[in-house]
Amino acid sequence: MARRRIGQEDLIARAEPRAALPLVELAALLDWTEMDRHLADISAAAKGERGWPPLALFRGLLLATWYDLSDVKLAEALDDRTSFRRFCGFAAHEPTPERTTFVRFRRELVRRSLGHGLFEAVTRQLEARGLMVRTGTLVDATLIPSASIQKDDGLTYTSNRWAGHRRRKPVHGYKAHVATDEGAGLIRGLEVTTANIHDAAELEAVLPPEAGNVYADSAFNGDKPWKAIRARGGMPQVVQTGTWGGTAALARLKKHNARVRRIRCRIEKVCGTCKRSYGLRRMRWLGLAKAGLQARLTAIAYNLRRTVTLLHAAA
Repeated sequence: MARRRIGQEDLIARAEPRAALPLVELAALLDWTEMDRHLADISAAAKGERGWPPLALFRGLLLATWYDLSDVKLAEALDDRTSFRRFCGFAAHEPTPERTTFVRFRRELVRRSLGHGLFEAVTRQLEARGLMVRTGTLVDATLIPSASIQKDDGLTYTSNRWAGHRRRKPVHGYKAHVATDEGAGLIRGLEVTTANIHDAAELEAVLPPEAGNVYADSAFNGDKPWKAIRARGGMPQVVQTGTWGGTAALARLKKHNARVRRIRCRIEKVCGTCKRSYGLRRMRWLGLAKAGLQARLTAIAYNLRRTVTLLHAAA
């Protein structure tokens, strides 16, 4: 197979600068050979110019997510920053991929529907570290504006959609349906739909096995969501909007809602961090399939950094 060989022999003897230590910790967190197996068939054509190692490109996309870089800025940073080169596996004297390489690589990830497999592979490895104490699950859905109001490229669905909100301006774009671990705050399930899909529509898809107590807002009330939760061995802990029975019943309702909201609000911090610090405040690319890939790359990047934080706290 025609694929470039890259190395970092001339970097091994150099002392690691302090600013690069977070990337060293992140690189040591996973068994990257499992990621490489998912990417094995990409950039390995029998003819033509030698392709870049797909694992190096995948690590490059993670760098772009952590540092909120466009393809152009990512290519420039890889050419310039030693810590980025080391993380991706490039030696100081070697050329690095151009912007268009990442465009084609992302297109291949979408075409082969590899986003789900990569996210699940990373999640399995992080779960094996024992940081997820399965006492409960938090679920929510968050709107993400599209990069453009025009129609998408038709890879999966025909277009993104508008979604209204009673207290905010309508949003044109997509909706990320998220499930996180109650204790660790790691993302365990993620699906992306057009913005007009109901919050609870993807509940069954994002709930993990052995969901435990499932904390959610009032959008997850109803027979169908509760059946999905109980089917995973969980117990619905959902904000209620009304009750009959007088003052005593109302007091119980307020107490229940306060307890649920106190726990459920932690998922708002996860979604806020992904939007504020990982570039998910809007979708970079048009198309539902590409939006799903961006959201899953963001979830992988968030989980890796969150795991490093948890390991430091446990040390």
